[in-house]
Amino acid sequence: MTKIVLVRPGSTDYDHQQRIQGNLDVPLNRQGSVEVAKLIEELGGLPIEAVYSPSCEPAHQTAKTLAAALHLKCRKLDQMKNLNHGLWQGMRIDEVRRKYPRVYRQWQEQPQSVQPPEGETVDQAIHRIQTAMAKLLKKHKEGMIALVLPEPIASLVRQHLDHGELGDLWKASLGHGRWELCDVPSSVTA
Repeated sequence: MTKIVLVRPGSTDYDHQQRIQGNLDVPLNRQGSVEVAKLIEELGGLPIEAVYSPSCEPAHQTAKTLAAALHLKCRKLDQMKNLNHGLWQGMRIDEVRRKYPRVYRQWQEQPQSVQPPEGETVDQAIHRIQTAMAKLLKKHKEGMIALVLPEPIASLVRQHLDHGELGDLWKASLGHGRWELCDVPSSVTA
């Protein structure tokens, strides 16, 4: 059975400014670097065989540092890049809420029903994730791998593995620099 260590990247200035990062490249800030150092301490004893991340800056920076500490190479998995929030990327969350109150509320309550201008839908991201997971799990039929993924992609992966409902996507996050161990059920690999 495959086990996945689902890792959230360290934090960025955008996170602290409550900006929508989407798939913009924003480097880790000082707090993010501290979070990554703590991750390395926590994950150092696990038998992780491979580390994957999309090329977006916070996830890739976290994954590269983790992989180096584990004496592994960081492998890119761009199909797991963050949700493209289109023209909302870079905006403060309260700015989107103020400019687009009805759409923002719908985005919070039913994220699958909203597509930010020039962005992608949650359903499009889910399709990307399912395709990437199928390829990844074909390659890793057993053992333990680490996926360093931003939110909400990490929560969508967990939902895929659990066969769960989408639920409140925006409240599902564990937080920056946190991780969880997920068993991959045989129904996902079949």
